[in-house]
Amino acid sequence: MLNLFAIALQAASPARGLLPNIIMIGGMVAIFWFVLLRPQRKMRQQHEQMLTTLKKGDEIMTDGGIIGQVVHLAEDRLTLKTAENTRIVVARQKIAKVYPPTAAGETKA
Repeated sequence: MLNLFAIALQAASPARGLLPNIIMIGGMVAIFWFVLLRPQRKMRQQHEQMLTTLKKGDEIMTDGGIIGQVVHLAEDRLTLKTAENTRIVVARQKIAKVYPPTAAGETKA
């Protein structure tokens, strides 16, 4: 008799336990979305907006840490003036930061 009861519980438990499992998986997907995917998308949109607003004279820093002033813009690359007479060409996607313009009397630290 006890064996029949155990077999009946095992047969009934998968159907009864399906809804909580679906809810748990849905919760994990929602957490994954709000913790990982949504912030990544927002950062990518901010980076693309920063790249579209670049203009001549902006001071930028590349992913590699090179700081320079934009001299020429093309669709997929730009030319930086890094020193007195040194110019390099950089891929537009590798721009990490655009520094705000400084006032004429301020000096950079």
